[in-house]
Amino acid sequence: MLLGEPCVVRSERRAPPMIRRMVPEAQLKQTEHGLFAGGEGWFVLSMRDVRWWYRGHGFEAGLSGDGDFPQIGIGLTVLGSGEPMTMYHWETDQEDFLLLAGDALLIIEGEERPLRQWDFVHCPPETRHAIVGAGDTGCVVLAVGARERHTTRGPDGRLQGTDDWGAYTVDEAALRHGTGVEKETTDADVAYARFPAPEPMRYRDGWLPAHRDG
Repeated sequence: MLLGEPCVVRSERRAPPMIRRMVPEAQLKQTEHGLFAGGEGWFVLSMRDVRWWYRGHGFEAGLSGDGDFPQIGIGLTVLGSGEPMTMYHWETDQEDFLLLAGDALLIIEGEERPLRQWDFVHCPPETRHAIVGAGDTGCVVLAVGARERHTTRGPDGRLQGTDDWGAYTVDEAALRHGTGVEKETTDADVAYARFPAPEPMRYRDGWLPAHRDG
């Protein structure tokens, strides 16, 4: 310090500690068809214990329980040979798929691609696609899709699709494999009109690969 220079005492101000909200654990509810998460919060569920849904075109695990995951959609689907996972479509958000077991046929932008266990499929926004179970045993597929552009909150607080979410489009290969529409539509009720309403059911042994301990 130079002579004659006033002494300045600097005090260090520390930012107040951040108070982080604790995320509660979601309550698991038991039904005759299996468990489901009965609200928002974190949870852990075995896919053998969760409530499943029969959709007339494969079986889907009820991962989101009572509500919806607001940021991403995620699904685990078991398909028999020849069963379509969805109708041929495109969305305004990204979708990705991982084949966990079995064989499948991917129809993407009018092309047919066989899928084997551990094949990963990336669909950027507006990619037309569908997956159909193949082989002797069908397949198990994990699907993840963003919800940034094609969903919104309804008056009841639940997620709902926007009018410009994407579309079910006409494609020759998709029609040939039973996963296409004969006329383009944005209405899911129209695209899936030939399938029954989803019904809850319990997991059945053999749908998923065995545990490592057998």
